[in-house]
Amino acid sequence: MTEVTDADFEAEVIGAELPVLVEFTADWCPPCRQMGPVLSALATEEEGRLKVVQLDVDTNPTTTNAYKVLSMPTFMVFRSGEPVKAMVGARPKRRLLEELSDVL
Repeated sequence: MTEVTDADFEAEVIGAELPVLVEFTADWCPPCRQMGPVLSALATEEEGRLKVVQLDVDTNPTTTNAYKVLSMPTFMVFRSGEPVKAMVGARPKRRLLEELSDVL
């Protein structure tokens, strides 16, 4: 899974051709660590339909503040450079896929 930063967010997420699922995450966040394997599996299964990336909120405050992210993990789906969906909190892969079905 790709990690993005304030420096490459524009190129990796805003400029992406596919819809992009961004996980706003932090090393100190247990639910975020729990989501790692789920997101890796999702990235593999949806390859070619969805790009999955992570952004560390502690080292990338510009992007975190720009999208008013306050809780971790926060998931945002970007399509054509715009955020089209936001979800807060860890969830099982099945539920995450259900919630993403309208944006895939």
